[in-house]
Amino acid sequence: MALADITGAEIIKAIEECDRLGRETFLRTHGFKRARRYLLSHNGRLYDSKAIIGVAHAYLLGQGPLEARAFSGGADHAVALLRKLGFAIVDSFGAEWEAYEWLLSRLDELKVNRSSGRPLLYQPIALFWAIGRAYRGEARILSWTATEEAVRSLLDRHGMRGERPRPDYPVAALYHVGLWELRDHSDSVPTAHGDSALRRWFADNRPRGGLVESAYDLLHRSGEARVAAIDTLLSIYFDGLDYGPLLHDVGLYDNEIADDLTADGIEPLSPVITAAQYERLCRIVEHQEGENRGRYTPDTSYNPFRSGTARRAVLLRSKGVCENPNCTGQPADVTAKGTPILEVDHVVDLACGGRDHPSRMVALCPNCHAIKTRGRSQEELRAVLLEVARERHIHWITIKDD
Repeated sequence: MALADITGAEIIKAIEECDRLGRETFLRTHGFKRARRYLLSHNGRLYDSKAIIGVAHAYLLGQGPLEARAFSGGADHAVALLRKLGFAIVDSFGAEWEAYEWLLSRLDELKVNRSSGRPLLYQPIALFWAIGRAYRGEARILSWTATEEAVRSLLDRHGMRGERPRPDYPVAALYHVGLWELRDHSDSVPTAHGDSALRRWFADNRPRGGLVESAYDLLHRSGEARVAAIDTLLSIYFDGLDYGPLLHDVGLYDNEIADDLTADGIEPLSPVITAAQYERLCRIVEHQEGENRGRYTPDTSYNPFRSGTARRAVLLRSKGVCENPNCTGQPADVTAKGTPILEVDHVVDLACGGRDHPSRMVALCPNCHAIKTRGRSQEELRAVLLEVARERHIHWITIKDD
């Protein structure tokens, strides 16, 4: 293996192969994962920097592709080589924040159909379906037949304001605001107005489509972006409606909904970034449990979407360490995947009047969790943990001002 032998010509060949195969097939074929931080920018498109280097090696005379484990993709290795060869590198921490802001601004600016006097649910139902697919890592681009059947069924079951089972309405609307991609059509896409002409266009063209790639990738990776997008749509469209069955149906009513996609080699976030994330997640939790909570859903004691968001905030705050100040377990141990062995728990159970909020929740190792749940000293520990949760919440809300 000699990374130094790779030139710009081999990099271009690897890029061209990625373009031919498509990103997912390219990565799967060569055994690489998506880059979490550093991306190669070329002709307006982004590529996984480590995978490009690994495949470029195969274009050297007499060589084959490198395995992902054979070299580092970090700033001092693969990224340094690409920069030396004159290629532009994008730090996806900054790029991800821009994508996050872009996505939420698009959702905030959706043209809401209020022909019935209240916002119709065509667009959010289609978006929730697509967000669920992104969350699970399912195919981004589908045939029109598959999209039509899935979205029609959801509209039929969850259209609570007189929506007709017409998937062409939301897909056309989302296409024109830049959130949906449509392929394989010969005519320009009509606006989401009228009736027979719109129906006929989709019947004649049968375009493949799905969320635009930047939104799909962000919603797949980032739990914070996922819950922020869902909360934005709920606040615009679902006042007074029980959204639980819809979120459950599309796979978004989940305690892990706010978790990030784990990947090898993720660099730890700085305390300031973590504090900002913590604050944003808390705002979503508070919006969900606020004065509109009872109008959103009758299930006010347990809501997996709200609980999952609060759980993620607590895990961020804990930085992988048990929050019991007197922990005697194995707080430094990790799972086989390298993640902390922590369980997020309500200090006071919801059934006993506890609050689904990070200020009343803690991250505990299994031993401390068992003591808190059934230990002889559980009452004393609960009192300690209540104060710990309160103090840590205040600290992380205010740390950005330090």
